[in-house]
Amino acid sequence: MADTTADTAGTEGTAGAAAKKQDRKAARLARQIGAFAKEHGGAEGHLAHIGQAGTRIVLVGTDGAWGDLVAPAYATAQLAAEKAGLTLHEEFDGEFAAKVETGPYEWTRMAGIQLGGPANRAA
Repeated sequence: MADTTADTAGTEGTAGAAAKKQDRKAARLARQIGAFAKEHGGAEGHLAHIGQAGTRIVLVGTDGAWGDLVAPAYATAQLAAEKAGLTLHEEFDGEFAAKVETGPYEWTRMAGIQLGGPANRAA
């Protein structure tokens, strides 16, 4: 009979290391979420899959400011949001989107991308 103890220990060690790495990444993201929330009077969020790149954590501050972070996996993003105490929305629906305040920069950038505006071209 073959001894599988070494194989099992190696697998558990690898899984444990991966879980620790995920926890460290989630803790770092949670600190960033907390800093954003502190700067903007609180925050709410939404998690969006972005393919192999991971999961986008969209943040909307109470003051209407918005930003995003990228987690390597959905589970990491979820853990980060949980650690930060971030209220998550299932969908980025109209009610949630209405909380986002856009300014001249965003409007110029959006129009520039669509219209080829000179202010947004690379030098």
